[in-house]
Amino acid sequence: MRRSRTLLATAMLAVGVLAATATAGEVQHIRVGDLELIAEGGFSPTKLPKHENAPISLHGGGEIKTISGAIPPILETINIEFDKHGAVDTTGLEVCKQSKLEARNVPAARKACPKAIVGKGFGHAIVAFPESKVINVDSPITLFNGPRKNGNPTVLAHAYTTYPVPVALIVPVEIEKIHKGVYGYRTKARIPKIAGGSGIPISGHLTIDKKWTFKGKKHSFVNARCETGHLQARVEATFKDHTYLNGVFIRPCQVRK
Repeated sequence: MRRSRTLLATAMLAVGVLAATATAGEVQHIRVGDLELIAEGGFSPTKLPKHENAPISLHGGGEIKTISGAIPPILETINIEFDKHGAVDTTGLEVCKQSKLEARNVPAARKACPKAIVGKGFGHAIVAFPESKVINVDSPITLFNGPRKNGNPTVLAHAYTTYPVPVALIVPVEIEKIHKGVYGYRTKARIPKIAGGSGIPISGHLTIDKKWTFKGKKHSFVNARCETGHLQARVEATFKDHTYLNGVFIRPCQVRK
């Protein structure tokens, strides 16, 4: 049972990460057949330098649904590529180890590594066992700056559920550096079978806005510049029924004088 709950929270966290890529200025719909992703979000400030990075905050929300009202298919993988006109900065930022978050509820986890928190949000999923009532499962999400992996920054996504028993859930996410046209960063998530194949992620939202001072200099976890007049992210998601969903989310920016 613990493994099933852990995998369900992994799916919820994946949708939360997906939500952070929703950088369209208005609600955006991506539809394939009966399946639809609804996403909204943005970043601030939208006025940025052209040739050097400046601090920004990200926020976004996303929901997976069907046009018919049927239960959506099970999400299996999410790959997200982020605009290269930016950077993740962890200089002097506290690092939180997974051992500090284990067996802790949300307030206790946030108290264990308060200076390592880079973002917060919420995730929602359902468990739909055959011939049973659909069960809603919700969890706050906290993103912590984690130890580096392969030289890349990581975040530890923490969630906590009380159904059917209280359990803390932690998912490491590596922020990989890539060189692929306009994209410079990538995260990957493969969602294992959840609750025997009955768990389904539905929605999530995240805000990533960590700012701090180290040795007298101000830093921001997420930074960007406005070289091309916009920032963008690309999402690829696959589902158990072989549905493939992909889209590019674009948010305009202005050059700061």
